[in-house]
Amino acid sequence: MKEKLYTIELHDALTSGDECPFCWLERKLEQEAIAFVLGSSYMESDTRDKTDRAGFCRSHTKAMFDYGNNLGNAWIFKTRLTWLRQGLKKEMDGFAPGSAALLGRFKKKEGQECSLSSWIRREESSCYVCGRVQETYGRVLDTFVHQVKHEAEFLGLVRASKGFCIHHFADLVQVCDQKLGKKEKEQVFPALFEQMDKELSRIQEDIDWLIEKYDYRNKDKDWKNSRDAVQRTMQKIIGGHPADPVFHS
Repeated sequence: MKEKLYTIELHDALTSGDECPFCWLERKLEQEAIAFVLGSSYMESDTRDKTDRAGFCRSHTKAMFDYGNNLGNAWIFKTRLTWLRQGLKKEMDGFAPGSAALLGRFKKKEGQECSLSSWIRREESSCYVCGRVQETYGRVLDTFVHQVKHEAEFLGLVRASKGFCIHHFADLVQVCDQKLGKKEKEQVFPALFEQMDKELSRIQEDIDWLIEKYDYRNKDKDWKNSRDAVQRTMQKIIGGHPADPVFHS
């Protein structure tokens, strides 16, 4: 059943018309996770227990604020703050600062943090929304490999898409290199590389023409596909959807 669900997710992403199907999927999963957390589930103790422990990254904290539901945010961050205060108090009570003289004689390796700072950084590195997204995203990557192995027509679906952003392309190459056999790699990698080269060339042409349009000699010429070339180029290079409006309830 799960395999079928992830196949549907992958198929929907590849047929979305997005510059990167995995960017499209990540946005969908992020929005679903935020809507879930700030829906009626914020009143459920098991959900808040998970969000208390995992917390939220800076990006998704802002997304939750933008989404709205002031009461839902208040409940979630009230109990997250309680969790952090308890943990921080314990760490501060047990903290033993290093002697300046001792540290001078036995210098820590560059970048090495003290125990209290390390605890805080670990808390900051955890995010409930990121965790939900990455779990499903990882399964979809595995589904991509499964489809290559078992569906002869699957690569045709991939070729019909607009390729991938460079960020997600790295993930795709990695999982294919790790989990496909030699013959499958000989089929998949040339197709993926040819497609990436073609789609990046298309984006290059669009943004080149956008710049040319600002030349007064071209002011009456057609924009072609260049009007949104900046945001699409950004997406191809780094991923995400920089031109998206705020996601809200």
